Amino acid sequence: MIKLFQKSLILVAFCLSNLSFAQVQAPASTLHSESLHTAKPDYPTPYGSPKIEEVTQVLNRIHGYLDAVTPTRVINKVTKEEIKDFSKIDTNATVYRGDFSLTSYEWGVTYAAMLAASKATGDPRFAQYTTQRLNFLAELTPIIKAKFPISSGMPLRQVIAPHALDDCGAMSVSMIKAMRDGLVKDNVRPLIDNYLNYIYTKEYRLADGTLARNRPLKNTLWLDDMFMGVPALAQMGKLTGDKKYYDEAVKQILQFSKRMFNKNLGIFMHGWVESMETHPEFHWGRANGWAILTLTEVLDILPKDHKGRAEVLALYKAHAKGLASYQTGTGFWHQLLDKNDTYLETSATAIYTYCIAKGINEGWLDAATYGPMALLGWNAVATKVSEKGQVEGVCVGTGMGFEPAFYYYRPVNVYAAHGYGPTLFAGAEIINLIKNKKFALNDSAIMLTK
Repeated sequence: MIKLFQKSLILVAFCLSNLSFAQVQAPASTLHSESLHTAKPDYPTPYGSPKIEEVTQVLNRIHGYLDAVTPTRVINKVTKEEIKDFSKIDTNATVYRGDFSLTSYEWGVTYAAMLAASKATGDPRFAQYTTQRLNFLAELTPIIKAKFPISSGMPLRQVIAPHALDDCGAMSVSMIKAMRDGLVKDNVRPLIDNYLNYIYTKEYRLADGTLARNRPLKNTLWLDDMFMGVPALAQMGKLTGDKKYYDEAVKQILQFSKRMFNKNLGIFMHGWVESMETHPEFHWGRANGWAILTLTEVLDILPKDHKGRAEVLALYKAHAKGLASYQTGTGFWHQLLDKNDTYLETSATAIYTYCIAKGINEGWLDAATYGPMALLGWNAVATKVSEKGQVEGVCVGTGMGFEPAFYYYRPVNVYAAHGYGPTLFAGAEIINLIKNKKFALNDSAIMLTK
């Protein structure tokens, strides 16, 4: 009886397995075998080369949203009434806070990205967004400085009395770019000089001069600080013609990378602590974004004959190659690049998309190799821009951790300001890429055609 039962089970299993096989194979039997390769895949994000007008529509939505929610207003914090006559400003005055701060490093990125979007689209509204706000800050800063004692609660404290690279780097870069383009008034220059004085002479450093912090532990390097300080140094070199700023920018890049770049993986660790014998390597997506954005920004203006250029370019190419190996089939990259069970993150994906597209447009990277990667990245990012113009799927501000849970469970939010500038940058450079190169489907795959 037992043997008969076992034989029955085997027979049932055999029939079910053949039924399952028949069910899977049945659709194929209805097609000619030579046409199967033309079957349409079910891509999770749009596939192919976007049209310029489609990219522009995404950028327009972001601009419309940000222009509405980041006004330039001074108000009386007691009465909430707007102060239009700056001669009437007193210690009850404050800068009205919309959805985002006008003086944060995230908004420094956004200002610079608006300038890039204006050039790519030919639409002056993007540049006007930046010039209106930078001119507003430049006009208001000396008035606030004269009226208020220096304190953490004063308006425009980050501009008047910066005390971290976060206060200085991205904001000064956007101001220098706008000044070089003749888009802002001369009174922006004192703000630039104040920022660069902090970066060059006041920020804490390791014994070898590497920009550092004493948090969360003593003598800690943050990969983020490559971006928070270094591009500003290079831009100051461009603005002033003083070679010392270029030399300092290159030195910082090489000293960060020798400690934090994993040559085998082609990506950076987020944090390095001098006292640690073994450094926990967490390859956080956005920090790697800040790193390759630093390399991109510096290469864009570093003189061709600078002795450090070849080494910076080699690092950029190695990082681009490493990042390419971690892109997912959705077009996004993960929160932790090498941890596939972490969530897909928008701001890092946008930064990589911009930097890779920029590299192609500048001739640093091969278009046939990296163009499809950049287009896939943009198609992914574009799905995260809502009809309202908000950027979704962006990790909130993130410190440094030494175990995985910290990074795995960082929240995402549309009010995480880090997503807006990178998405504008990415869209602008994808427009430039589409203008410069032609991509089309070749045997169902997106490829460079000429």
